[in-house]
Amino acid sequence: MTASARDLALATPPGRDRYVDLLRVASLGTVIGGHWLMAAVSSDGIGNLLALVPALQVLTWGLQVMPVFFFVGGFSHALSYRSLARRSETSVYAAFLRARLQRLLRPTLVFVLVWAAAALAVQLAGHGDGRLTGAALRLVTQPLWFIGIYLAMVAFTPPLLKLHERHGWAAFAALAGASALVDVLRFTFGVPYVEFLNFALVWLAVHQLGFLRADGRIRRPAALAAAGLAGAVLLVAYGPYPLSMVGMPGEKVSNMAPPTLALLAHGMWLVGAVQLLARPATHWLARPRVWRGVVAANGVAMTAFLWHLTAMLGVYGAQLALGLDLPAPAGSAWWAQVPVRILAATALTAVFVTLFRRFEAPAAPRTGTAGGAGGGPVAALGITLCLLGILGLSMTGLGGLLDGHSATLIAFPVTAPVAIGMALAGALLVERSAPARSVRLGS
Repeated sequence: MTASARDLALATPPGRDRYVDLLRVASLGTVIGGHWLMAAVSSDGIGNLLALVPALQVLTWGLQVMPVFFFVGGFSHALSYRSLARRSETSVYAAFLRARLQRLLRPTLVFVLVWAAAALAVQLAGHGDGRLTGAALRLVTQPLWFIGIYLAMVAFTPPLLKLHERHGWAAFAALAGASALVDVLRFTFGVPYVEFLNFALVWLAVHQLGFLRADGRIRRPAALAAAGLAGAVLLVAYGPYPLSMVGMPGEKVSNMAPPTLALLAHGMWLVGAVQLLARPATHWLARPRVWRGVVAANGVAMTAFLWHLTAMLGVYGAQLALGLDLPAPAGSAWWAQVPVRILAATALTAVFVTLFRRFEAPAAPRTGTAGGAGGGPVAALGITLCLLGILGLSMTGLGGLLDGHSATLIAFPVTAPVAIGMALAGALLVERSAPARSVRLGS
């Protein structure tokens, strides 16, 4: 039987860092709200509000909070890996991967399989080429990029944690310096393909800040925030970097794909800013009712993230099915409908959460003696397949399942069926690699 939010809240260990749980929920919630606001759907297709109203792109300096989620991930991964290492598991790496990925991969793979079945049915019926339908099949998997990157962070936690323990802030500086060098090679010397290294370097640098927080080494958050904000402003004002901290349709340079030094600076100021709020927020979280709310939200946050675009598309689909006009995006009528659409999308997301939340619940512990010294390489292969499969699916979308539509992933073409197969095979390898006795880790 799954414990209630009240029971989990009452069982919270005294030393738990509750602020980290709040940041995880708040960052995903902000991303969801930002996606709902930015989607500009009309009878002609799905556009981006920020592209239609460029003045609003400055809002991304507050709404682009994925760096906060990855920062929280670094904190949690450091505590979890150290806790597991102290227990001297046969294969620490394999057990760590399985423990960290259970609640991430299961809801993700369920989402992928449900949507793949729906996409296949739509295309078999001959309705997959419509403007809105085709755009929806491309759009719905795009947020999975974040899960692919997160898997890479989990995979690299052990070696980067050792680097942190030896060098502290210098390890972060090395990653930040390497990301700056990549941008120099990219923009000054035109070195081809080098920019893709920043998918790892920028996000792993933000992840490294989480290690520093875990050891209490972010002692001057105001200085970190000021340095990051000043750096981001200067880079955007005088460098080749756009104002928006999310990708814009048709732009030559994106701060997001691949990530840039400007996005890393943006992440630094966000991390510093949230650290400044840690003390008052911790006092607030000591209230039982507030903490119960955070615990409840934390238990379904990934499910809500996975299904929120489906809910938004469902709201627009219902408008069309009822014969209601879709006003021109960014017009007065469109803005007037925004609160109603967001409330409807929230309600529909709650329905999806009710249906699929059980897949996010922690799995029952395994018993027995399976697993062994070979678990580490198997786990490494498994998580590699998972992250490549999920990243590939975020690029291909679910359109063109029947005609072999593909996208290029690290110089190789990949189709949606192949990407799904890689993710499923990788998840199975990770599940089978760890010792059968599982340890439930905190954070």
